Amino acid sequence: MEASATGVRGGRSALERSPLSRLPDQVMQWGLSALAALILILLAYFFIRLIGQSGNVFSKYGLSFVFGNDWDVSRNIYHGAALVVGTLITSAIALIIGVPVAVATALFINELCPRRLRGPFALLVDLLAAVPSVVYGLWGVFVLCPKLLPAEKWFAKTFSFIPFVGGGTPTLYNYFIAGLILAIMILPIVSAIAREVISTVPAEHKEAALALGATRWEMIRIAVLPYSRSGITGGAMLGLGRALGETIAVVLVIGNAPVIGSHLFSQGYTLAAVIANEFGEATGIHTSALFAAGLVLFVLTLIVNIIARGFVARGTRGARGTGGTGIGLAASGGEI
Repeated sequence: MEASATGVRGGRSALERSPLSRLPDQVMQWGLSALAALILILLAYFFIRLIGQSGNVFSKYGLSFVFGNDWDVSRNIYHGAALVVGTLITSAIALIIGVPVAVATALFINELCPRRLRGPFALLVDLLAAVPSVVYGLWGVFVLCPKLLPAEKWFAKTFSFIPFVGGGTPTLYNYFIAGLILAIMILPIVSAIAREVISTVPAEHKEAALALGATRWEMIRIAVLPYSRSGITGGAMLGLGRALGETIAVVLVIGNAPVIGSHLFSQGYTLAAVIANEFGEATGIHTSALFAAGLVLFVLTLIVNIIARGFVARGTRGARGTGGTGIGLAASGGEI
């Protein structure tokens, strides 16, 4: 009993270690705490720096910088509503197209794909994240834009009664192409998180659904998707954060027109694109306006990522708990 209570070093109990022997643990703790604090300090520095650099434009325009719709460098007038709207439109298109494809891919890999092929399929999807954004942009310029233009014209004419779809002639570079490129770019991150969350669904939940006579699709609908809903939503929000800040690919395919387009296939601009295009030649209040655009983008992405982390954490806590959404199939009253 005495031997088990003593440590290896000199017969000293682990609870009786000298302060010197605990020094490496303390150094490790201090070092990790300092690195974590450094990240917060850098984040605060970026935020304060953006506020300071954008002070001139906000003192001149106030909140009308965000809500006004007139960005004209030649007249030295800067309002960012068209940039904000363009950013939100392209990101929304990316979510509408990319999230269903990503979730369907995750469901196929986790639930339907043969076990020996799951690894290769998952690797192929994840490799999309390794493609440089400029490659996506060039592919959009030389392939998607000319190939999809006839289809866009047909779609705009056929569904002209739908608001924001018809009402104009599609341009070669437009919101839709930019959103489509972004949908492909966010697919790996959304799919990876969805796969991870879906893999946490307890096997007994799925077996219970199948035992009640559910088909494979019904099992996915009543056991897998409800259980992993929060995590999938968090993954979609993280994809939205990626789409909001994407620059080079969007610059190449959106048309770079600082106006609010009247329809889905019209030219536009985004916050990240205007910074990339104009910062090199900006002076005076123009520079301040670009910093203000960066501040708006920073706040948008920060809010989106905080919300996303909350959803992912909620989904993880649900997965660790004993009472998941799918555990009470009979109690929930859901029909198979």
